Amino acid sequence: MQRNRPPSEQTIAVLRSLAQDPTGWRHGYDLCQQTGLKAGTLYPILIRLADRNWLETTWETGIPAGRPPRHLYRLTETGLEEAREVGVAKAHSAKARQLRMRPHMGEA
Repeated sequence: MQRNRPPSEQTIAVLRSLAQDPTGWRHGYDLCQQTGLKAGTLYPILIRLADRNWLETTWETGIPAGRPPRHLYRLTETGLEEAREVGVAKAHSAKARQLRMRPHMGEA
């Protein structure tokens, strides 16, 4: 059952951060730094947004030796629409949509 309540302030902060570059992949750590949220608050929000198909997720490739891969996140078209509805994202151009097909960090 999906709830029809407005997103929390913390969720809005995450959406706002992701909407600044809707085609770019982001690390959870970067989102923690930008939003000021602690990991225990941020990661459940990211999981919930991914479950609702508001976020795409993938694992980082091309990892430096000695560091584990990191999970990457970016808004889907649905997520961007939802961000617009709560007033944290502006419409982006067709060119930005084309950029969504660009490879993520570490891919050629």
